[in-house]
Amino acid sequence: MLYHSTRSTQHWVDSAQAVLDGLAPDGGLYMPETLPAFDWKACLQGDSFSMAAQILSALLPDFPDMEALVRRAYTGKFQTEDLTPTVKVGDYTVLELFRGPTSAFKDVALSMLPQLMTAAKNLKGQEQDIMILTATSGDTGKAALEGFKDVPGIRICVFYPHGGVSQVQRAQMATQEGSNVSVCAVEGNFDDAQTGVKHIFAACQGKELPFRLSSANSINIGRLAPQIMYYFRAYRDLLDRGEIQLGDRVNFSVPTGNFGDILAGYLAKQLGLPVGRLICASNANNVLTDFIRTGTYDRRRPLHKTTSPSMDILVSSNLERLLYLLSGDTELVKGLMEQLNTQGTYTVPESLLQVIQKEFWADFCDDARAARVIGGVYQDLGYLLDPHTASGWAAATDYRAETGDSAPMVVLSTASPYKFPAAVLTAIGGDTRGDEFQQMERLSVITGVPVPQNLAGLRGKPERHSLVIPKEQILDYVLSL
Repeated sequence: MLYHSTRSTQHWVDSAQAVLDGLAPDGGLYMPETLPAFDWKACLQGDSFSMAAQILSALLPDFPDMEALVRRAYTGKFQTEDLTPTVKVGDYTVLELFRGPTSAFKDVALSMLPQLMTAAKNLKGQEQDIMILTATSGDTGKAALEGFKDVPGIRICVFYPHGGVSQVQRAQMATQEGSNVSVCAVEGNFDDAQTGVKHIFAACQGKELPFRLSSANSINIGRLAPQIMYYFRAYRDLLDRGEIQLGDRVNFSVPTGNFGDILAGYLAKQLGLPVGRLICASNANNVLTDFIRTGTYDRRRPLHKTTSPSMDILVSSNLERLLYLLSGDTELVKGLMEQLNTQGTYTVPESLLQVIQKEFWADFCDDARAARVIGGVYQDLGYLLDPHTASGWAAATDYRAETGDSAPMVVLSTASPYKFPAAVLTAIGGDTRGDEFQQMERLSVITGVPVPQNLAGLRGKPERHSLVIPKEQILDYVLSL
């Protein structure tokens, strides 16, 4: 299977090279020429490890012994062997994606990507060190740092928006150990950091560097592909509990900013899984909601700081992959991306919008409503949501009310509520005095839900990374490493 850019078919690579490169030479994102035939029913028979290995082997066929890579990636790192357990909460099923080493959904992919990257490096005889560049809106950074910590032959540099992540998220990154890691705050927002990273790839194209550049963001196919597994896992759980029969449609409501998590659901559907409607849930930065409803993507708007900072994004990179998947037209995608870069907006053809709206539905939830959802779900159902998951819950509720579609609904829970204790405490009527570590303790006392050990252990850890730079200095900073 060969991969090419979403913006052209001039440059072809195998799946191992696509993982190594991260980004295509023309700035596009790597996609396979065709999606493989896949026995989705057989995949559902295995456990989470087996599902992951089968899916990854199908999409990344150049990697030998994928089962061994999966075992090394996940064994002993997650709270359960299911990796991503589901819980029945009221009328919905909540898919808990925060049971990994950093309490965020990114753990599923970023435990796997270092194994893929190392294997690809060996397959290609790459002796030069790899420098992983990553922009984060809060969760990717820590998950990537933890995954790549002290991996031989690989260095990692993470940029996050100064003042744009929660105190707990910042502490996770600022205290990160590892001889091969660098963390730097950027004066600006997430889009500034993400754009800066993309510009580094463009500026360094064809130049001699002391390392080879790659990415751990979901622009890397090796980061996106592992996320498909938990859609299969959730479907299997519903089967096991007798809530569906094999072949029944299941809807998924997905909190998303960069569109990677929900795109993994669409890829699961393309591999055969009976996914019904994919509900795209945003916060007050509702650029994706507007796009799916109107066909016009317009980033020319203020970026709001919200209680769900991992979705404080106005440029959703993985949407480019969807445009290619649904149109098959690299020239169209290239033109739309050029318009976004130069004009800040684009509008897709009406025929393409109709296809998008057939597969996706979109809604958004501001901070006030997220607080009401968190408080209501806790009071009525005894379950604690984080603000990101609250947006998914709200969007699921609106979808059912507007469409009348009563198919089983899975709400993806993308982070532990303890990563945002002030917002959650406020929502359930708790006392928010003190720092976030005191708030975590108080939240646990009130609810009886234990604080994840990886978060509780941050308190008192020495800070190792405190540098803050202007966004214009991102390239110079990387070249100085």
